[in-house]
Amino acid sequence: MTKNAASKPDIYTRITNQIITALEAGTKPWTQPWQPSHAAGAVSRPLRFNGEAYSGINVLTLWASAMERHLAAPIWMTFKQAIELGGHVRKGETGSPVVYANTLKRTETDPATGQDEERAIPFLKAYTVFNVEQIEGLPAHYYALATGVSNPDQRIASAETFFQATGAEIHHSGSSACYIPSLDRIHMPAFEAFRDAESYYATLAHEITHWTRHDSRL
Repeated sequence: MTKNAASKPDIYTRITNQIITALEAGTKPWTQPWQPSHAAGAVSRPLRFNGEAYSGINVLTLWASAMERHLAAPIWMTFKQAIELGGHVRKGETGSPVVYANTLKRTETDPATGQDEERAIPFLKAYTVFNVEQIEGLPAHYYALATGVSNPDQRIASAETFFQATGAEIHHSGSSACYIPSLDRIHMPAFEAFRDAESYYATLAHEITHWTRHDSRL
């Protein structure tokens, strides 16, 4: 068995495990009180940097990565492509695996006829991509946000003061709300993505309760 042939099940096993893990820990998007925050919206498939849609198993693995990392943008690119577009991957970010199919031509002798025959041997090759939310410095249209449904003027001053006083590190990006213990950081969708101010502050308050349980605060 060739090295490439041996690596094929490893790629599928890794991606399958990733999808299973994401589904077991996944959220129910129909219960979220906010809208997709990226201008591309709830596209059916992940997109390459040039707008071309991914296909096959890559759709599943990138969906799983987006769920796991709470990423709203559907656009992905390689490290090199990011540099060519004037951007750079943020320090500490890890990429997501995708694969492409190719064939390796090999000349083999047919034992029945003794004739040399050229055969095409299929194989998968993996490479790494990053979501645009993991990359800084790209052209503005890669970060374009959808039109919000909440009015920024709806912000409640007393609530803003309360949450600022907690000292919690709050980042606004993606389409999911979560607290990440390893980073001691709260991630929230943009305020404008929520139906109303009350939904935003209720969601943030829920994440703050998780934040208070960090080992450094017990």
